[in-house]
Amino acid sequence: MEENRKKGILYIVVPCYNEEEALLPSAKTLLEKLEELRNSGIVSEKSRIVFVDDGSKDRTWELITQLYHAHGEITGLRFAHNRGHQNAILAGMMYAKDYCDYTITIDADLQQDINAITRFIEEYEKGSEVVFGVRNSRNTDRFFKKLSATMFYKIMRFIGAKIYENSADYRLMSAKALNALAEYGEVNLFLRGIIPDIGLSSSVVHFDVFARMQGESKYSLSKMLTLAADGITSFSIKPIRLVFGMGIVALLVGVGMVIHIVYEHYFGYTTDGWSSILMSIWVLGGAILLSLGIIGEYVGRNYMETKRRPRYYFWDVLSHDGDCHDKAK
Repeated sequence: MEENRKKGILYIVVPCYNEEEALLPSAKTLLEKLEELRNSGIVSEKSRIVFVDDGSKDRTWELITQLYHAHGEITGLRFAHNRGHQNAILAGMMYAKDYCDYTITIDADLQQDINAITRFIEEYEKGSEVVFGVRNSRNTDRFFKKLSATMFYKIMRFIGAKIYENSADYRLMSAKALNALAEYGEVNLFLRGIIPDIGLSSSVVHFDVFARMQGESKYSLSKMLTLAADGITSFSIKPIRLVFGMGIVALLVGVGMVIHIVYEHYFGYTTDGWSSILMSIWVLGGAILLSLGIIGEYVGRNYMETKRRPRYYFWDVLSHDGDCHDKAK
């Protein structure tokens, strides 16, 4: 039993979006790493690399197709449209769960230290169903990204989300964890928060992040803000409770302003109270607008959940995996 666990079937899931510049060098590195793990007897010969094309507009899928025909270890999944980084990761893992003993997800640019894969597997062999990858530092990030990331993780912990600071979508999940994840039906995905919520035995592996060697990051500011919004609104109702608290404070301020206005009117100082009236209008108006905005965000997300649209649709699948591809028992 222990031997089977040590030589489990590994599927490396790699989400890709417009990665034609980085894809071939990254694929070469991943294939070399997979071969090293095989030769060392750490993983099974049935282990694979799954590239998920998230609706790329460049030659990414063409290159994945070439890799598929050249290497039996390569599997390619292609979205009909761009569905986002989180959906691409989920799609690869949900595909892999029927064939593998565990998956490891990693970005196509391989900025994460690929040598940490061995340590991920070591933690799995010790009994962890989920192994979280946590960055050692953010020295490769620009000042704004580093500051915004720090603030985001502090907010997430404040609202009660179970999330590791500086965690990444570089992690190992066992087949058991993948089957548990499949039970989550959220449309607005935030895997860094959902996966710790599963509650299975877990551990942490720290890794270094290197500067990107080819191409440019496809994770724009708008995508980062969307991911942050998904994370904050998906795991807590504290923002609504904060709005309720702001409403109470605004009400108390309003009562104080009424008392102040009555006092000024009684003593004949109504002209001087014009600024106070404007202040009350701005405070109450701002609080109302902010409240409506946050509540509207929750209503909008409930609306998206009730539509039950599929998270993704495969335009094409390239796979060497057949029905006879059984997992190690």
